[in-house]
Amino acid sequence: MAETLGMLCDKLTIVKLKQYHTEDNDRLSSLEKQSTQLQAEIDEYIINAVEGNIPVDRMTFDANKVFKKEGNTVAEVMGNFGEVVAQLADVNCQLWHEQEKVYDFEKVPAEQKDIVVRKLAVLNLERNKCIDRINSLFAGMVSKK
Repeated sequence: MAETLGMLCDKLTIVKLKQYHTEDNDRLSSLEKQSTQLQAEIDEYIINAVEGNIPVDRMTFDANKVFKKEGNTVAEVMGNFGEVVAQLADVNCQLWHEQEKVYDFEKVPAEQKDIVVRKLAVLNLERNKCIDRINSLFAGMVSKK
């Protein structure tokens, strides 16, 4: 299995954002199918992990992002499983809105362009930290079983 629980949760939050931001019926139908499939994959992943069908060492796949830490403060990702999933959803909402600015980047004032790009980078780092934390929390839960 190439994906982790954190990656699946991330994909599901993004599909939900797409559903929220579209009114096109064909697209909504496709997104509902994706949402249902991802929910089933999450359920299957959890069952397989709990039953021991996924080795604990394969439940994590740390992003190991390399970035300049000076000037790029990334929010800490702490808390229980539900809190981290909520933080991931929040970060993906923020990323969505920052990315919207990039689609009309010529309208962003010159003095704001660097801020938008930096915020996208930092939010993406936080997103990856959330995914990694979900994975490590889940692996810890399964290994204690």
